[in-house]
Amino acid sequence: MWTRQPRRPGLMACGVEELRRRRREREAALRKARREQQLVSKRLLREDDPEEAGGESSATVLGEAEVQEFLRLAQRGTEEKEREKALVNLRRGLQHPETQQIFIRLEGSMRTLVGLLTSNRALLQLEAARCLHELSHSEQSVVAEACLPATSYLLTYLSGHSSDFIELCLYTLGNLIVESEVVRQQLLPQGIVSALVACIQSPHVAVLEALGYALSQLLQAKEAPEKIIPQVNNALLITHGALSTLGLLLLDLAGAVQRTEEAGLELLACPVLRCLSNLLTDVAVEAVGGQMQLKDERILAALFILFQFFLQKQPSLLPEGLWLLNNLTASSPTLCTSLLSLDLIEPLLQLLPLSNVVSVLVLTVLCNVAEKGPAYCRQLWPGPLLPCLLNTLALSDTEVVGQSLELLQLLFLYRPEVDFWPLALLFSPAQTPLVSPYFLLPCSPNYGCFSGLDWASLA
Repeated sequence: MWTRQPRRPGLMACGVEELRRRRREREAALRKARREQQLVSKRLLREDDPEEAGGESSATVLGEAEVQEFLRLAQRGTEEKEREKALVNLRRGLQHPETQQIFIRLEGSMRTLVGLLTSNRALLQLEAARCLHELSHSEQSVVAEACLPATSYLLTYLSGHSSDFIELCLYTLGNLIVESEVVRQQLLPQGIVSALVACIQSPHVAVLEALGYALSQLLQAKEAPEKIIPQVNNALLITHGALSTLGLLLLDLAGAVQRTEEAGLELLACPVLRCLSNLLTDVAVEAVGGQMQLKDERILAALFILFQFFLQKQPSLLPEGLWLLNNLTASSPTLCTSLLSLDLIEPLLQLLPLSNVVSVLVLTVLCNVAEKGPAYCRQLWPGPLLPCLLNTLALSDTEVVGQSLELLQLLFLYRPEVDFWPLALLFSPAQTPLVSPYFLLPCSPNYGCFSGLDWASLA
């Protein structure tokens, strides 16, 4: 039989500090990996008209002579409709990588397109911007770098009055940021940060969504920790109201998903969650709590309402929300207390079986809570946590098992008086399998624990 040896306080304190140091190093590595992974995403705006919907016109790859002719007509056509149609045809051709390569190799092509972008004809400006948007979606960095002459104008137009045009410019800039470090190096001195901050005040949801995309791509650049964030300055963005605005938008989203079943809300949720996560990466939540102007319980309730929505509509977005929850709870005892007082641990545990990525993030959040000390561990244990951990320890994914063991270690350190005898089952040769897959949670398979969250009662 095992006997419990008394622990000396000094040894326990040393173990906790060492554990905290290791967790912080691992979290930093995870953040870096997520930045690099998410940087590959791009957005493409296309408003297909009936002619394009048929696919015949948009499927045409243009040759060099055709590109030259469309540029000539767009620049020197006798009628505005003729010039606009030439740009439309060019834009459709630029949907193909072959035409994109021809365009950027053609001398004077980008200069002509920038000239049309800066003309005093609104329709020509819009079509020229759409051509640039098609080019920005290219997977070739050389195409993105060919768009450099247009970036200063795209930034200038962010202060315009047309929400549709601003949205298009934001997505184009966001795509260019993704592809090339050279583009990012040029955009920073041109004032992209202040231009993006100014867009936060826009009353248009589509502009805010596009802003979230562009800003998140900038903050997730692989060189961001060393080169961009020190110039961008998260604290400056927060001072200008970025956290407050995005936090309020998160609350509005939670209310919207409960009121309507319209598609497309998940497209807005992703950049909002990602931007909030990145802004909180290097800023203590407690230090900026006053800027958020939100109740902690409302932020957490909104997140879990979105979790329920993602489960039904877009499970791939669950890691985005869990990453935000991790960043919120990492340095905030207040938010960890709210997580416990709102009884959100059980619905959080119900996400564990969904995937290994989700499991690791859920366990990381639970570690954030347990790390806050004995009082928090007493509320975590006993409860449904032990059977869930036993199940994760029986999985084959080493990262999930490692995170589970880390949580158990925190519980050992902070709750030495608890009898952890069920863990002995893991070492018994009579257990085959080690843990029954049905020994998880006494909850229905349709995630019924989420059903108790009602936005109307929290608003």
